[in-house]
Amino acid sequence: MAAWWRRLQREENLGEEQEPPPDWLAECDTQETIEAIREALAERWEVIPIESDDQAYDRLRDCRADLVFNIAEGISGPNREAYIPTICEMLNLPYTGSDPLTLSLCLDKSRAKEILSFYSIPNPKFWILDGRQDGWREIEFPSIVKPLYEGSSKGIRDNSVVRNLEELKVKVHEIVDWYKQPALVEKFLSGREFTVGVLGNLPDLEILPIIEIDHSYLPAGANPIYSYEAKWIWDRPEHPLPLFQCPARISAELKARIEEVVVRTWQVLRIRDWCRMDLRLDESGEPNILEVNPLPGILPRPEDNSCLPKAARTAGYSYAGLIQRVVEIACRRYGLKA
Repeated sequence: MAAWWRRLQREENLGEEQEPPPDWLAECDTQETIEAIREALAERWEVIPIESDDQAYDRLRDCRADLVFNIAEGISGPNREAYIPTICEMLNLPYTGSDPLTLSLCLDKSRAKEILSFYSIPNPKFWILDGRQDGWREIEFPSIVKPLYEGSSKGIRDNSVVRNLEELKVKVHEIVDWYKQPALVEKFLSGREFTVGVLGNLPDLEILPIIEIDHSYLPAGANPIYSYEAKWIWDRPEHPLPLFQCPARISAELKARIEEVVVRTWQVLRIRDWCRMDLRLDESGEPNILEVNPLPGILPRPEDNSCLPKAARTAGYSYAGLIQRVVEIACRRYGLKA
């Protein structure tokens, strides 16, 4: 088995004079995570580690793996998460996770939202701004401003919730200047926030215990969002914040509604094997899709509060068991023996 990843290292595509934003490396894997995944796979299979760099095609072609365990975020561009699966398909190699089209659609938040809207799956009203157009006054407040092509909460700071035109313009220009991409502006939903991990393939999906992010534990005055500050500054292993309730304390009715939205989203975006989705309730209490991550983060330490492993542990999986289960699911999809 070949295991793909993108190692934690600085990218030099911002220009020589510009410092990267503090969360520039948020999607990259640390050596600790890489080693934990390798050890989990090595309990049952021979593992060939491969970096997702410009030598990746040749290395994978030469190793001829039976299955590729893909966690590679890619190097650059809005289609970066599709690079490794595309190589696998060129070489006719089985791999874990969603196909190149789904990965690209989910990374481009506006395209994913357009599909969800077409199928009447609730998601916040949105606008795309790059700082050059005249659409500023169409925006409804409060709104939240994000990079269009990022994950791992990149570009989402405590001040990303904007309440007037002046704040909006500052955040949009910040996104464009720092991340070299348009800004996604969404109508801000102030209801309860949840994240849901899913394993399997239709019609046999395992929805892991729902996690609620409890914003009441954030510092006084903080916006009720899971921002960069909440994830990396305020919630630290040495000073943890009890932000996560797993399983969420919700009614059976709300649980069923959340799971229905998750399954419909999985279906229309054609997700495979595993995924994590973030949702928030609107003013009428309806679950809305915020983010769809078919290449979810899987930090190994419980104190790191990585949501998919946290939900999996609540469901009875060890960390190694989660990794191995993803392999089993992919093998079953391909008709392979795990």
